Amino acid sequence: MKLVNIGFGNLVNASRVIAVVSPDSAPVKRMISDSRDRGMLIDASHGRKTHSVILTDSDHVILSYLQPERIEAKFNEPETEGENDE
Repeated sequence: MKLVNIGFGNLVNASRVIAVVSPDSAPVKRMISDSRDRGMLIDASHGRKTHSVILTDSDHVILSYLQPERIEAKFNEPETEGENDE
């Protein structure tokens, strides 16, 4: 299991992420509002401006202050040996 840091020490399971999108479009804003109403919104931005919206296969919507390009780079980093062993 590969965990990706999305800011402030918050981690997401890379295999559960469907997409990382910008929060600027109207459909994404509606998605955020709907997920908040359903109790499926996770705000990992710690009060900062939201730059990325992460969509998961469990229908959770995660807000992050990191730019989508930075999160993409973290997903593309190779997993180091023993990093996530428990």
